[in-house]
Amino acid sequence: MRRSSYCGDVRISDVGKEFILCGWVHSRRDHGSIIFIDLRDREGIIQIVFQSKNEKTFKMAESLRVEYVISVRGLVRNRLEGTLNPNIPTGAIELVVLELNILNTSIKLPFEISNYIEISEELRLKYRYLDMRRPSFQKNFIIRHKILKEVRNFLIEEGFIEIETPFLTKSTPEGARDFLVPSRFHLGNFFALPQSPQLLKQILMIAGFDKYYQIARCFRDEDLRADRQLEFTQVDLEMSFVEEDDVMDVVERMLLRVFKIALNINLVVPFKRISYSDAILRYGSDKPDTRFGMEIVDFSCELKNSNFSKFSLAISKGGVIRGLCVPKGADFSRVQIETFIEFVEKYGAKGLSWMKIIDICGAESNIVKYFEEEDLKKIIFKLNANPGDLIIFIADKEKIVSQALGALRLKIGKKLGLVDKNRFNFLWVVDFPLMKWSEEGQRWKAFHHPFTSPKGVDSINKENINNIKSKAYDVVLNGTELGGGSIRIHRSDVQKKIFDILDLSNESSKEKFGFLFDALMYGAPPHGGIALGFDRLCALIAGEESIREVIAFPKIQRAIDPLLNAPSVVSDEQLKELNLSILTKELKN
Repeated sequence: MRRSSYCGDVRISDVGKEFILCGWVHSRRDHGSIIFIDLRDREGIIQIVFQSKNEKTFKMAESLRVEYVISVRGLVRNRLEGTLNPNIPTGAIELVVLELNILNTSIKLPFEISNYIEISEELRLKYRYLDMRRPSFQKNFIIRHKILKEVRNFLIEEGFIEIETPFLTKSTPEGARDFLVPSRFHLGNFFALPQSPQLLKQILMIAGFDKYYQIARCFRDEDLRADRQLEFTQVDLEMSFVEEDDVMDVVERMLLRVFKIALNINLVVPFKRISYSDAILRYGSDKPDTRFGMEIVDFSCELKNSNFSKFSLAISKGGVIRGLCVPKGADFSRVQIETFIEFVEKYGAKGLSWMKIIDICGAESNIVKYFEEEDLKKIIFKLNANPGDLIIFIADKEKIVSQALGALRLKIGKKLGLVDKNRFNFLWVVDFPLMKWSEEGQRWKAFHHPFTSPKGVDSINKENINNIKSKAYDVVLNGTELGGGSIRIHRSDVQKKIFDILDLSNESSKEKFGFLFDALMYGAPPHGGIALGFDRLCALIAGEESIREVIAFPKIQRAIDPLLNAPSVVSDEQLKELNLSILTKELKN
């Protein structure tokens, strides 16, 4: 019996028609003279009915169990009044089975094929082929497919050319750790898996392909978390003869189309823009979640001469005083506030200070006595606080204060239900610093990467580098960095100047980036681009907390694949071919 339709595609307009359906037994209900089966395939579920008057088929149906694979031939009819299921598209109809084929059986499942399973992620990934049968999981991948299709269609219509770049590349360890691949032909030498196609897409611009894109696989040997995997997918694009606005415009219009197709949502463009310094000040993060207020406010000037020693000491050491107002936060108990103190200590803060607002010019806490009434009024006014609100302060080094208050803002916002999960707030973060100082290495490091173009290229030097901004931009959605890009350096003299400031010797820069440096001297056009995290985009659209829910075969947090049992030990013969050896027996075991 050849399938004539997917289970989820049959509709009430098909009543009276004969269909052949194939799929898995999702559930079974035996009512004596009639058996109901929910039959499932990738497009959905339909109820099928076995009647005892069809003796042969009914007898076969009695043996059916969950996850048996079957094909059926039957007639579509309306369900009886009172038995309709409004939660599924096929809920008004059912298929009366005339013929049944059992294509395969199934042993007892390690867990139920359900959208509501509560089992360990490791067990789910060990049996990923079962986990992926869940309707919600398959819905995620249908959404992922649609998004990918629209991204490709849009970029092709915009004149972009899809070009693949290699997986076996050169190690240039300036960002995360590389995955290394030993070469059998050149013993002792290694390829690296690409952290991104960054250098090669710049080479493509120099080669004259002025609009490139790729759905690129990328690899980074770093710690795993909800939005990070060892291997991931990004929408990579690059354009010649452009500035920041051109790249941002393309991305906005692409996302506008994706969200309309995937969720039937009309995004508002252009997206809002915020400078990096403003984002850090107001939200404590360079990827701010703007779905709720509770912004951070600086009080360093107002409170620098405070009688409260904790504040004045922080200022004397070059630190800052910042605070935020928690609406109706006065209801928090001291025990709850203690948990906030423990939370910010994880970010290096030495606790926090707080006060509860009791009226328009009054507050209560153990620190109120250190402030004049006029100072309290200024604090309340600047935070626009109301009676019943809670004000929280942290005084410390600027980086610690930003990170601690930014994380606490998100924690309290979620706790109070201030975050609207149905909103999609996009914004661009711009005007990033070009470089940052590394205390550990006692040298300058690129804030993004060393090929990002500075603003004011001809005036840049080591003396003013701390004040130089870059032509970089990140697109942020609901507190998640969706992608980042920049206008690139296209002049070899500017690139050399950047390498000099980064203390990369001619020898070192030639060894790591010589091919790009050489290419820049052969008429490189101005160019720029961006890389969007495709897994993150799909997860946000699907409403998932983790990108593992939109990746077919992800790694778990311990960086292993429970399905394939990888990584694994390789044979001594394989190691010998590569002229490699394991240092210790214990390590090999």
